Amino acid sequence: MCRKICEVVTIDGPAGVGKSTVSRGLARQLHFTYLDTGAMYRAVAYGCQQLRVDVKNQEAVKAVLPDFSISLQPANNADDNVLVFLNNQEISMHIRTAEIGNLASQVSVHEPVRTNLTALQQVIAKKGKIVAEGRDTGTVVFPEAAWKFYLDATPESRAKRRILQLRNDGQQVDEKLILSMINERDKADSERSLAPLKPSPEAIYIDSTTMDAKAVIALMRSYIIH
Repeated sequence: MCRKICEVVTIDGPAGVGKSTVSRGLARQLHFTYLDTGAMYRAVAYGCQQLRVDVKNQEAVKAVLPDFSISLQPANNADDNVLVFLNNQEISMHIRTAEIGNLASQVSVHEPVRTNLTALQQVIAKKGKIVAEGRDTGTVVFPEAAWKFYLDATPESRAKRRILQLRNDGQQVDEKLILSMINERDKADSERSLAPLKPSPEAIYIDSTTMDAKAVIALMRSYIIH
């Protein structure tokens, strides 16, 4: 586990709030490594989908976990998400969908999944100089992180951002469905008994409803001594 002196930044928050964009940008400016913990849960969800495993069945998910080898690599383009590999096959584009995001929320409630991925994330961050984003990075994964942030925005603004992102990726989207899925995921993530979505007591709360990514990054940097 990382101690306070380790250079680890955590950015938690709900779905569609822009954590990935902000985390990538902040990591670049700090010359840190970007750790996309959410991509790991999406990889598990995608693997379960491919194997036709019921993501609501903890025992079924637990049974296939040993078959999943997940790794992350920096993207070729600084503006891209990290490259995600499942069993040495890149699945990056396959996991960035609303459907997989919903499945990821369901697999994330299972204790074996969280234990497995939390341990992997802590190993990755042992050397420090990490910007980690997710839903429990500041509360569970890296409770002793040097800098913690909780990024928030209204569900409506998050839905608009998500819709724009999906359309830019060439996907057709149902606007009402996206907003409904965000509200459902907020409820599921905040009400789960295991590692629920909530700000760490030490986290700096940032409402980005009326802020762009550049402004959020600048605000975060103002709090970071580096």
